[in-house]
Amino acid sequence: MDLGISGKVFIVTGGGKGIGGAITSQLAQEGAIPVIFDRDEAAAESLRAELGADQVHYQKVDLCDTDACQYAVSATVDLLGRIDGLINNAGVNDGVGLESGDPGKFRASLEKNLYHFYDMAHFCLPHLKASQGSILNIGSKTAETGQGNTSGYAAAKGGVMALTREWAVELLKFHIRVNAIIPAEVMTPLYRQWLDTFDDPSAKEKSITDKIPLGNRMTDANEIAHMAVFLLSSKASHITGQHIHVDGGYTHLDRII
Repeated sequence: MDLGISGKVFIVTGGGKGIGGAITSQLAQEGAIPVIFDRDEAAAESLRAELGADQVHYQKVDLCDTDACQYAVSATVDLLGRIDGLINNAGVNDGVGLESGDPGKFRASLEKNLYHFYDMAHFCLPHLKASQGSILNIGSKTAETGQGNTSGYAAAKGGVMALTREWAVELLKFHIRVNAIIPAEVMTPLYRQWLDTFDDPSAKEKSITDKIPLGNRMTDANEIAHMAVFLLSSKASHITGQHIHVDGGYTHLDRII
């Protein structure tokens, strides 16, 4: 199936590894031109080398720095002439809980996981108007189910889900579609790092996968990426304001376990 995204320019925040890296890779495979916005230069350059440095571009950006975001967006347009889509992906489940955290850490968590979603969309908007492009936000099931000990991340992802619907309404008149993918348990380097904090990582992983209804396994990052490129493509031309769960039924079907 030709998704019609060949030659189009897509910014992927946190696009050097994990879910973002999988989205970058899938976009490149479909002939698009992904631009990685990430502060992890080693990961981004490694992925560029793997995929082809001529096709995949990189801007080293601290997404918590609003001025840096604005500069990187401008630099991308100066280099490539357009922006056809924004994938707001970067974030970290940083364990800032109600009891374990404090007000300063909570605000910092929102900065790492929510504020740059707005900043990037704001700076990309004039270019998305010109291309009638789209925005894809990566959320998390924690905003719907809770997790415990992660107030900052859950609040931020709740904000992401709300902004998805808000922007979809505001941008209708510009024919800019806005959607969100809601993952649950995805095996990424950060997830593996978290599992390795337990005395028995394999047992902890099994206790999680046993509760994932479809196949009793983690979602693969490539499965998120496949949905991402579809939602960004013209094949999804009448889909906007949606929260799409790619989670093996975890969020809504785990009651059957």
